[in-house]
Amino acid sequence: MPLLGVIIEHLEPVLSKWLFLEYVHAAELAKPVPVTITNVKKEEERAFLSRYVPARREGVSQLGIPPEELIVLDPQAPTRLEPEDFLEPVYVVVGGIMGDYPPRGRTRDLLTRKLSGARARNIGPGQFPIDCAVYVAVAVAKGLSLDEIPVLDTLEIKTCEYHSIVLPYAYPLKDGKPLISEEVLHYLLYEVEEYEARAVREGRVPSVAET
Repeated sequence: MPLLGVIIEHLEPVLSKWLFLEYVHAAELAKPVPVTITNVKKEEERAFLSRYVPARREGVSQLGIPPEELIVLDPQAPTRLEPEDFLEPVYVVVGGIMGDYPPRGRTRDLLTRKLSGARARNIGPGQFPIDCAVYVAVAVAKGLSLDEIPVLDTLEIKTCEYHSIVLPYAYPLKDGKPLISEEVLHYLLYEVEEYEARAVREGRVPSVAET
């Protein structure tokens, strides 16, 4: 498994609470493979994030890594990620993008097209959260094929008898359960409404570095 590391290219204008939680969970899931968050331009967000996972101002294209050593996870890539992609030392690059439904192809536009010479691979037909994409990539690097990783294509979280939160994204199953962090679950159940209300009041998405 010559996976040298996972690089998450931060591509959102703000480090939101949900995005931050996915970054931290991705680093936990990848261990012992190192995870680095790149392209974190705002100094205060970089400092906040670096308390939990290494963060850099430079984008992945500025790190001096030869493009042939980069594999970009892109949902629109025509070729699937396979264990054979890890026969030689490589880095996996994941777009730090919050999901859209339906998807808008932002990984292709914001990342893949800017890394000329890198290999682009998909990990299945669904749109995976950042932490889940990292989990799948590491599992394939260890020798599993995508067909050996069970995936739930939509996650429903019951909040009460009459209400649910539906996440139309792809979640790998680990020990028979959808792979979602307890911190993200807590955020969705108890914090997201207040966070979104604040965003509406202020006309902007609040940064987690402000809290």
